[in-house]
Amino acid sequence: MLMLPQTRNDLPQVASDSPYRELESDELAPLATGAWILGAGGGGSPYLSYLNLRQHYREGGRVTLMDPMALGDDDLVAVVSNMGAPLVGQERLSDPAYAAKPVRMMQDYLGRPFRAVMSVEIGGGNAIQPFLVAAEMDLPVIDADAMGRAFPEAQMTSFAIGDLAMFPLTLADIRDNEVIITRAASWKWMERISRKACTEVGSIAATCKAPRSGREVKDWGILYTVTKAIGIGRAVEAARASHGDPIEAVLAREGGQRLFQGKVTDIARRTTEGFLRGGASVEGLDGDRGHDFRLEFQNEYAVGFLDGEPHVTVPDIITVMDSLSGEAIGTETLRYGQRVTVIVLPSPEVLTTPKGLEHVGPRAFGYDLDFRSAFGGGP
Repeated sequence: MLMLPQTRNDLPQVASDSPYRELESDELAPLATGAWILGAGGGGSPYLSYLNLRQHYREGGRVTLMDPMALGDDDLVAVVSNMGAPLVGQERLSDPAYAAKPVRMMQDYLGRPFRAVMSVEIGGGNAIQPFLVAAEMDLPVIDADAMGRAFPEAQMTSFAIGDLAMFPLTLADIRDNEVIITRAASWKWMERISRKACTEVGSIAATCKAPRSGREVKDWGILYTVTKAIGIGRAVEAARASHGDPIEAVLAREGGQRLFQGKVTDIARRTTEGFLRGGASVEGLDGDRGHDFRLEFQNEYAVGFLDGEPHVTVPDIITVMDSLSGEAIGTETLRYGQRVTVIVLPSPEVLTTPKGLEHVGPRAFGYDLDFRSAFGGGP
């Protein structure tokens, strides 16, 4: 089995001698900002969930962040997410009780309590989902996820790349519908079955994915991504406060690249089969005048074409940002006439291995293209 250590020295560490720390109120907004940037256009906007979390803090509540390496090997971790199309998610207010419902369903099914909770993806609104659950159930949030960004499908995780179990799964909607999938033949079958259930309840549902042991999280989780998102958000805030360039601040912090700058001239999208699919065209401005950039997406930006030729692909993190404010722009909020800058950030190492690319490379999204990282290397 492929094994990649996730505890390298270059990973950001929780800044405390204790494996636990309270997430401070002034970290909430940077977390949302950083998660939106890491979402690659998907994961849903974090800001509605952020408002719920901020209200929890205003009422005197707090949430504890836990170092993943402090987990016992046999500890049980809930892996949560909102599932569905981001465009639909904009129309539904987040609710801690709703977010926690599948976790309680899973505990009842297993007959065993969870030690902690984590998100399946650090990108977008799903970065905030475990904090809503934590506020409702008094559980610590693990400083980790299973993507290091956002992806649209269940098999596009480090846990799937590690061939870990994909069942059971619990799903709930706001209408009091509950679904428990006790078994699935494969990760792709779990995606198909749960996606069908999600589509039937309106293309948005709260889920608790297959429970993970502490050992599995330590071996296969993408570690310290909550800390990473907060750091990115703080870099953006500092740049704005100093009248600097927030996009350049993100690129400098993460070792990213600026790909294209221009104006959105065409956007087409549709919600189908529980996904937001479509594409957008950007006409070059300034140094990119005379060129065009085409983005295609399935919830997240998947491929970018420069003058008709493939230029950047998943799993590199393709992010579209407002050229002036440095705010990330999701696939559901991209609009005609916006002045945007397309950037790319490095993806976690596990996603660019041959096994990783089977799950999250261009062909996993239906493109007959080889992955060529914008940062060199690769298989």
